[in-house]
Amino acid sequence: MTDSRDPVQTLPSQSGAPTSTAHHLPLRRLRAVVLDWAGTTQDFGSQAPVGAFMEVFASFGVPISTAQARGPMGIYKLDHIRAIAALRDVSERWQRAHGSACTEDDVRAMYLELVPIQQSIMPRFGALIPGTVAAVAEIRARGYLVGSTTGYPRSVGEIAARMAAEQGYEPDVMVCADEVPAGRPEPWMLLRALESLRVFPPSATVKVGDTKADIEEGLNAGAWTVGISGTGNYVGLDRSELVALPSVQRSKLVRDAADKLRHAGAHYLVNSIAELPPVLDEIEIQVALGERP
Repeated sequence: MTDSRDPVQTLPSQSGAPTSTAHHLPLRRLRAVVLDWAGTTQDFGSQAPVGAFMEVFASFGVPISTAQARGPMGIYKLDHIRAIAALRDVSERWQRAHGSACTEDDVRAMYLELVPIQQSIMPRFGALIPGTVAAVAEIRARGYLVGSTTGYPRSVGEIAARMAAEQGYEPDVMVCADEVPAGRPEPWMLLRALESLRVFPPSATVKVGDTKADIEEGLNAGAWTVGISGTGNYVGLDRSELVALPSVQRSKLVRDAADKLRHAGAHYLVNSIAELPPVLDEIEIQVALGERP
């Protein structure tokens, strides 16, 4: 049930999201919903990863901006470091600071430093995004299994999962990026989750996330995709910061985030997970009409 006090509910509905109550179908053709973590179900604004990346690069003498830290969000954290280091500005500053280009050994050294930083700061950002518990309860009431995938390594994902469970959210399976051959945008985490859930075909699944990488993961697996615009990485503000903004500025940030997710190929867009259940009914209608992702 949507919490009317939730600030994300004051944001404008995005194109692609249903604007009226969907019809409930007696036959459910979807079987699973696979959710992202930071920015989707937990850590409003996806704050935890940003600070960790900024701290690691600063410790190697090459400070980065918040925008640079957020750019590749959603992918495996090792790949994320690699992507930041490849940015022209960062690469040039690394060259000046170290007298040589950033190497794969440097990337792996930063990753080894990143993991304990993430483990230490994760407890500060473990609060669930408003509406998560109620939305997941509605998802389960429809008879769907609930999976999850994350760009975090298992050691960090377990902290996130433990804190979520304490607040009432516990997916049926969690797959972390260091448990598959490659993380997002490749589909292996999602496919591993479906294997664990024994759900097939992938078109019977809805993948939900707040980044381009999330959407591409779902599309590459052959699943339906829903982009989260208001609570995720592309707005990048925590709940109190978002509420404090003038409504015009807040709306623009969310529209811009939605545009990024739409451009990535999201089939549907919502402001927050609280708005997800009616979208699942809309997808059921599409599937019943013979549509595929």
